[in-house]
Amino acid sequence: MNDGEITVRFAPELGVFFGQRGGAPVRLDGSTLGHVVESLGVPLTEVGTLLVDGRPVQTGHIPADGESVTVAAVPRPRQTVEPVRFLLDIHLGTLTRRLRLLGIDAAYENPDIGDAALATRSAAERRILLSRDRGLLRRREIFAGAYIYSHRPAEQLDDVLSRFAPALAPWTRCTTCNGSLRPADVDVVRDRLPDNTGQSYDTFAECVECGQAYWKGAHHARLDAIVTDALSRFAGPRAG
Repeated sequence: MNDGEITVRFAPELGVFFGQRGGAPVRLDGSTLGHVVESLGVPLTEVGTLLVDGRPVQTGHIPADGESVTVAAVPRPRQTVEPVRFLLDIHLGTLTRRLRLLGIDAAYENPDIGDAALATRSAAERRILLSRDRGLLRRREIFAGAYIYSHRPAEQLDDVLSRFAPALAPWTRCTTCNGSLRPADVDVVRDRLPDNTGQSYDTFAECVECGQAYWKGAHHARLDAIVTDALSRFAGPRAG
């Protein structure tokens, strides 16, 4: 059944999802505006204000013939969802480790447990699901979600920090399992250290969950640069 047409215009930031289709007429079939937007390739996790002929509406709005729709991107730089805890899919392992490096609660599923299980965990643990999979982000059962726009880990980290403004507490979380770190005496972790590490360093930590030992080794300068950059640009009133 043909219920007329509407015109949908997207914010430039959303162009990655639909190519050259922005502003084209869209035939109506009685679906909600949220369904129309998603059918054009844009996950609702990335949608901010919806305007119909200049007035704000909700995703459940039923479009009428001749309406002009404007779709804004999610507000930045401070989109706050509480609690600020994340769940990342299998393709975002490097981003996961960088979030944990900054003390951010970032759960990660490896091996891949499938979209349904990821969505279920997001809902059960009230975690914001981060993914580059549009189909996964369209699942209704997720607690909240965000599309990761870049393939580059540094840009991915900037994207998450600017969008959600999580509190930063560097060097407090295990990058391997997401557990909390505590200071450790060298004698406690000696059997978990490479040869001579106990003689070369004097400050150690261990994960309370998996027992992983940490010290300021060969990679510390590179990791410290990531931490310093994040703190200089994203540590605000909510940072810890």
